[in-house]
Formats: sequence, structure tokens, C-alpha cells
Amino acid sequence: MSNVALHSSLQQDFDVTIPEKATLQDLHNILSAYIDELIQKDFERLIFLLYKIDVSEKKLKQILKEQAGKNAGKIIAELVIERQQQKIIARKNFGEGKSGFGEEEKW
Repeated sequence: MSNVALHSSLQQDFDVTIPEKATLQDLHNILSAYIDELIQKDFERLIFLLYKIDVSEKKLKQILKEQAGKNAGKIIAELVIERQQQKIIARKNFGEGKSGFGEEEKW
């Protein structure tokens, strides 16, 4: 999977600047630092963003409980990146014009 789509979606949803040649590890580091900042300064915005990109609340709570004592920003960043990758794959597989429905069946 191309990191370009992942870079773009993270920059758009989280309003963070990501260097063009950032590796996946760079993405994790940048995002976890940003999430740590949100945890400290704007927790409501973090909750809004997690809801907006559809991170599973149940999964998040379970992982945070299982990995208590670990950096929450890193854990959340991993889940965010995982979810964004799932959405990119879904868009690619079921994108515009690939719905399988005829014109009459579309809404």
C-alpha cells in the first residue's frame, strides 16, 4: 500500500504536517506525539477525531486496559493508522464506479 494515501488522510484528519518522504515509523512517531499533546491539552478534540475516523471505542478501551502503563499516544496512533489503512483499502476496492450496482439501483 502506498504511504502517499496514508500521509494525505492523516494530514487531512489530524491537521499535522508530515514530511513527504516520511516512513511508516515516522508516521507513528509524528502521530503519537500529536496524540500525546491532545491527551494533555485538548482531550475533547482527540475524542472527536477518533470518532470521526471511526476507531473502535471497544477495541481502544480493551487495548489500553491490556497495555496499562504503556504510552497511550503510541497505542492510539497504531489504531488510527490501522483504521486509516483499512479505509484506504476499502476505498480502493469499492471506490467510485465499483459498487456493482446499475444506474437504476443507485440512490
